[in-house]
Amino acid sequence: MVDPADFQAASEVKRRFDKIVSVLDMRLFGSRARGDAAPDSDLDLFVEVEETTPELLLRMDEIACDVGFEQNYVIVPIVVTRREIQSGPLGASPLILNIEREGVPI
Repeated sequence: MVDPADFQAASEVKRRFDKIVSVLDMRLFGSRARGDAAPDSDLDLFVEVEETTPELLLRMDEIACDVGFEQNYVIVPIVVTRREIQSGPLGASPLILNIEREGVPI
């Protein structure tokens, strides 16, 4: 079960991301999604968007850092495009398959 504080932090990141980009899918994954995180574990977020730019990725990293600082987390967003998932090798990667299986929708 996901700790409510972890879910709240992820939800805040999504709320702020939604102001700058259309988030198609966002999932909490890794140890915090499984409920076996150590106190210093990072908060892993899978974020699917339609498309990205270097500037957008930088801004998303800044938002994750801001929320992490405010809520005492290291937040690691993995941002991918829909095309990368549907048409590229990333869609068949063990990481993506694991996120689809174990990730907690935000």
